[in-house]
Amino acid sequence: MESLRHEKVQKFEEFVDLRLKPDLARAVAESSDLRKNIENLEKNSVTSLRTMVNLGSEVYMQAEVPDTQRIFVDIGLGFHVEFTWSEALKFISLREEKLEREIEEYTRLIASIKAQIKLVCEGIRELLEIPAEKTVEERIF
Repeated sequence: MESLRHEKVQKFEEFVDLRLKPDLARAVAESSDLRKNIENLEKNSVTSLRTMVNLGSEVYMQAEVPDTQRIFVDIGLGFHVEFTWSEALKFISLREEKLEREIEEYTRLIASIKAQIKLVCEGIRELLEIPAEKTVEERIF
C-alpha cells in the first residue's frame, strides 16, 4: 500500500518535473527573449531589419523587415497578432502573469492531491487496523 502511494506521488512529481517545468521554462525564455529584442529595437531606434526566419524543420531563409514599428507575436495555437512595441510589451507582461498564476495553481493542485492520497491511505490503514508507520525521525532515535 505504501509503495502504491509512493508510486502515484512519484508519477505526479515526474509529470511536473518532466512536462510542466520545461514547458514553463521555455515559455518564460521566449517571453524574455522577445522583451529583450523589443527593448533593443527601441533603444537603438531600429526602423528596418535583416534577419533569418525559420520556415520549419530548422530551414531558415533571409528576410528583410522594412518597418519594425509593428511586429507579429505568436499568441498560441498558431495565431499571430500584430502589435506595436508598447502593445507587445504589455502583452508579454500579461502572459508572464498568467504563467505565474498557472504555476501557483498547479502547485496547489499537486499539494492537494498529495494530501488526498495521504488521507485515503490513512483511512485504509485504520480500516485494516494496520499500525502506523514510524517516521524517519522516530526510526533514527
